[in-house]
Amino acid sequence: MGIISDVIDNTRAIIKGMMTTASYIPREKWTVQYPDEPVTLQPRFRGQHLLHVDELGREKCVACYLCAAACPSDCIYIVAADDPRPPKERTGVDERFAEVYNIDYGRCIFCGFCVEACPKDAITHGFNFELSVYSRADLLKTKDDLLITKQKQSANYRVAFADEDVDSEYKVV
Repeated sequence: MGIISDVIDNTRAIIKGMMTTASYIPREKWTVQYPDEPVTLQPRFRGQHLLHVDELGREKCVACYLCAAACPSDCIYIVAADDPRPPKERTGVDERFAEVYNIDYGRCIFCGFCVEACPKDAITHGFNFELSVYSRADLLKTKDDLLITKQKQSANYRVAFADEDVDSEYKVV
């Protein structure tokens, strides 16, 4: 009699699964036809990093290594240099600046610890989400790739308003 009860239990489980699948058919679809339609991102979205400059165009990063120390995946590499020129002629806002600032996106987990650790607000997350490449070597982004004045942002997105709900349909409100 064990075989008959197994067949009944398995049939019941299959019917239960099919009923769950069928219940999703009449629901509204959440598919976005990207790139024809813009993708809606949350304001808290963490995309590719941005290295900021001040109002005079000087880099804010003072190469303090706090972002590299806070990074759990050890993907940030910095080489500091001194710039003894007068303040108006300097590359950065301080006498010390990051000569080399690399982030390996093959290792980055987009946790945001580097942003929180930065005392000068020199690094933030942008909204650039198009990071796909054909080679792992292209995932290494240099300072020129990360500077806000030189970075090419994703073109087809919009940031959601604070009162707009764009999370998945399974969110419990």
